[in-house]
Amino acid sequence: MRQWISLQADLGNFQRRRAIYIFALKMSFAAVIMSLLIMLVMLPVLQWFDLLPVPISEAMRLGVLLAWIVGGTVSGALAALAGCSIHKLAVSRAEFQRLSRTDMLSGLLNRRAFTEALDQAAEGASLVIFDVDRFKTINDRFGHASGDAVIVAVSQIFAHVFAGEDVVARLGGEEFGAIVHGGDTSERVARVESIRAEIANHPIAVEGGSVKITISAGIADIGKDRKSEAVYAAADKALYLAKTLGRNRVIHEYERLNHVWHRSATDQKREATAEHVEPKRYAQRI
Repeated sequence: MRQWISLQADLGNFQRRRAIYIFALKMSFAAVIMSLLIMLVMLPVLQWFDLLPVPISEAMRLGVLLAWIVGGTVSGALAALAGCSIHKLAVSRAEFQRLSRTDMLSGLLNRRAFTEALDQAAEGASLVIFDVDRFKTINDRFGHASGDAVIVAVSQIFAHVFAGEDVVARLGGEEFGAIVHGGDTSERVARVESIRAEIANHPIAVEGGSVKITISAGIADIGKDRKSEAVYAAADKALYLAKTLGRNRVIHEYERLNHVWHRSATDQKREATAEHVEPKRYAQRI
């Protein structure tokens, strides 16, 4: 019985009460039809053994009436009770699934749900990883309750700006993630930059006053044949560079690659200069 109810909760949309009445009506008709079929089989047998107290035609009319009144009513009532149980099970399951995918403090999706969304994300979107700058200092100076207030305030801003097909989540601690759709890469970067500026100019109320915070962000593009792990790693490296360069900034993965290339070229130039200077100094000593 438990497996049957579970199957009904999976197959039917029992989160709405209307489904209960439709289910009960279907079960009533099924019970009546089954009763009529049994009656059509049994009445000729009873007549053959001369066990019918009335003519078979009268017995059939009486059987049809009883099938609808008794069988339909009883089975409908039982089906309604079963439907209520299925409804409660379906609602409980939906709530459990929602809670298992939600970060309790921020109200956003959690890392598990975000990872699933990233795996399903299509080409033409960007992954953004945000990090609240110097969050540990806020906790140490104002207390963990104030740190929680900062997380909640930032989450509310993210929930407001990332709407529609965008996905936003709290990945853990002071780190957030978003899958941004729409426009080209430059337009998505501009959106993230505007969010960074909004948060930087948004005082957050904490115990004993208010604080102004900043965030850093790393961005990587989601490609058709690009694995989600590679996209996440690229965004994380871009975020690390944003923190290294002074925080409160947005770095796209291409900017990071250009920065790495420029730094590598500069280092090679310095090495070449050093190699040229050393022989010259040696010759001077000779």
